[in-house]
Amino acid sequence: MTKVIAITGKGGTGKTAITSLLIRHLTRTDKLVLAIDADPDTNLPETLGCETVKTVGDMKQFMQDERDNFPPDINKQSIFESKIYEILEEMSNYDLIVMGRPEGSGCYCYVNNLLRGIMDKVVKNYDVVILDTEAGLEHFSRKIIRDVDDLIVVTDGSRRGLRTAERIRELTEELETNIRNIYVVANKVTDANKEEIERTAKDLDLELIGTVPMDSMIAERDLKGLPLFDLPDESVAVQEVGKIAEKLGL
Repeated sequence: MTKVIAITGKGGTGKTAITSLLIRHLTRTDKLVLAIDADPDTNLPETLGCETVKTVGDMKQFMQDERDNFPPDINKQSIFESKIYEILEEMSNYDLIVMGRPEGSGCYCYVNNLLRGIMDKVVKNYDVVILDTEAGLEHFSRKIIRDVDDLIVVTDGSRRGLRTAERIRELTEELETNIRNIYVVANKVTDANKEEIERTAKDLDLELIGTVPMDSMIAERDLKGLPLFDLPDESVAVQEVGKIAEKLGL
């Protein structure tokens, strides 16, 4: 059975950093891993050290540009499936699919539908699928995320951030999404606010499965635009995400 883990949270909390460190952990196991950047504001490839990738947005553009050139008797589903494997990036220890942005104005509905279709086709081929979702709550109402085993809400050390996690939990319940577990990970935690974070999470009945410390190695790499994927084992963030992965059964 494929385990699907989605990472969400408001902007600036470091959800993409947590995602990349979870992927880093998984590549050191024998599991088949698929990473999906489902955020139109694409950042995951950079944190993983992937310089150039094709995207679902590129697929959408191709289907749109070429639709009038397809022979009337051609099976468009087979074209769609062939394009899936063109945009699937095969890295050394995992595969990567990037949503990207469609060209021009308009909503992301078509690209979202393509991404859902791709997930339906390929997810079953992997042991673990990790999704880095966009910041905010809108993608829950669009039900881009469905059939998720573990939803991880990344928050900062503020009560407001934990309130966001509470709202996400309430929204997923209202929408009757098929999400089995909802967990919270507090990121950029310091000794000064750790106890308060744990107390507030308990007050809000949120399951806090990790408190990732402020890590100078991550701050330095972010400043220089370097990937987080090759952080050394002594990184405090790497060590804490490893503990979180163990709690998730990874």
